[in-house]
Amino acid sequence: MEIRLSDRIAKGAAYAFDEVDRQVAALRASGVQVIDFGVGDPKSPTPRFVVDALVQGAERERTSGYPSYIGARWYREACANYLQREYSVTVNPETEVVATIGAKEAVFHFPLAILNPGDVVICPSPGYPPYKTGTRFAGGQPYFVPLLPQNNFLIDFAKIPQEVCRQARIIWTNYPNSPSGAIAPRSWLEELAHWARQHNIIIAADEGCYCDLWFTEKPISILEIARDGVIAFYSLSKRSNMTGYRAGFCAGDARLIAALRAVKTNIDSGTPTFIQHAAVAALADQAHVEALRAEYARKRQIILPALAAAGLPPCAGAATFYLWQRAPDGMTGLELARKFLEVGIVVTPGAMISDVVADGSNPGVPYVRFALVPDVGEVEEAARRMGVKEFVR
Repeated sequence: MEIRLSDRIAKGAAYAFDEVDRQVAALRASGVQVIDFGVGDPKSPTPRFVVDALVQGAERERTSGYPSYIGARWYREACANYLQREYSVTVNPETEVVATIGAKEAVFHFPLAILNPGDVVICPSPGYPPYKTGTRFAGGQPYFVPLLPQNNFLIDFAKIPQEVCRQARIIWTNYPNSPSGAIAPRSWLEELAHWARQHNIIIAADEGCYCDLWFTEKPISILEIARDGVIAFYSLSKRSNMTGYRAGFCAGDARLIAALRAVKTNIDSGTPTFIQHAAVAALADQAHVEALRAEYARKRQIILPALAAAGLPPCAGAATFYLWQRAPDGMTGLELARKFLEVGIVVTPGAMISDVVADGSNPGVPYVRFALVPDVGEVEEAARRMGVKEFVR
């Protein structure tokens, strides 16, 4: 029989990080000792106390059945306690919090709760691919806005055409930003909230993946600025090295939380209850996060001088474990990535995580992204390899 795929699958681009994984596998198959800075998946272990809480949770929930679609009450309370402790933000765990299976599924599914066919969603470029794919799967149209160094990698929403604003239902923001490491200042968040209210556009703030991984100043939550028409997305993947656990939550406007809950009730069966026990333990502790920040700071201290010595422009951001490294003039990020591959160093070409914006340019073309997830020894080896190879000369 003939199998015909849906247009949304057949015409969709490959997921960027799947392509990076394939690249790494091919190098390893050819015998290259690869140092993989491509995909942002931490290699450091999940803290022992979190693993212990997972085991205890599994024992406690041996006969628990299906989990709650929206998360156990005690898990939602732990999420609310986290926001209160870290940002002095008070949310009602009964109506303003929902458990999610990490951040990706929530980011992807949220547009299903809001969009009708043809509605517009404003997405940053570069940006997390599910912003656009979730929009398209929900029948919407992404409108890409560039993140540029001259704007400190902040969205210049004042330059978004009025016609786009009239059609837009959602604007995605991501601060601390992947890949630039930029932090949004309070003044920008206040201007964003005012602009969004003027245009009746929902703010979907993907802020909680890297909000605990900062180096110069603690980031501000959008929920400190506004609640009306705002939903914020959080994940334990990076703050606690729990990518495989798939644990997170959303908080914000009760109407938006209710809408996402309705979508999730029809799509998934919720985060396993025993994993929620592990997540509660992780959310309650900041000491392990401070240790992680110190670990990433150490890696930055190793790699940044090596990049500079190779003749590359400065690239240190204020947060996240990413470096958004610009290529030298006259070279694209793809060309720079190929030079790194020659010595077994894998990075993500910026064009793979960026999209063409209104003026026809792709703001990611001159860049590569480093994810500082290899261990310290591998980062030291990467710095050594850069020292024996003149990448840009």
